[in-house]
Amino acid sequence: MSAAPASPDPAPAAFAALAARIERPVVLVGLMGAGKSTVGRKLAKLLACDFVDADDAIAEAAQLSIPEIFAQFGEAYFRDGERRVIARLIEEGHGVIATGGGAFIDPATRALILDKAIAVWIDADVDTLVERTARRNTRPLLRNGDPKEILTRLAGERRPFYAEAPIRVVSENGPHADTARAIIEAIDQWL
Repeated sequence: MSAAPASPDPAPAAFAALAARIERPVVLVGLMGAGKSTVGRKLAKLLACDFVDADDAIAEAAQLSIPEIFAQFGEAYFRDGERRVIARLIEEGHGVIATGGGAFIDPATRALILDKAIAVWIDADVDTLVERTARRNTRPLLRNGDPKEILTRLAGERRPFYAEAPIRVVSENGPHADTARAIIEAIDQWL
């Protein structure tokens, strides 16, 4: 007995119809490791729009990596630059924007995103975040301590801020495409 073929994504026409209703950038927020960049790329592909990672745009503008910016100038300097870059990306009208884990915590950045974009909180349990963030050693906030302890603390501190996003989708250890489709469904219901 052969397995049934995997069900295809809903008709591209359905995604195109939703994309036509989206009049602002979709900005993904949440803790590091939630999948904002990977899910964002898949989401943009499904919606036939562009994707930009705010951290990549910040590093490009500064001509330094995120860890180098943190080390040389500190977090406050980074957050100020991050806010300016996110404002520019929203103004440029990109389709899907992934932000760094701390971006939505900054009051001015959060207000900007809530006013000018569709904020989507990608939530994930701490064990999933620990597993995903262990894959790369590029997370400045995880360099000085136990990652599980740090992520647990950050999750508790940041939850009230992330909860201000009008859309929340849980990212589990399955394919990121499932999370992208869940975001599409949630946006469709929210609109």
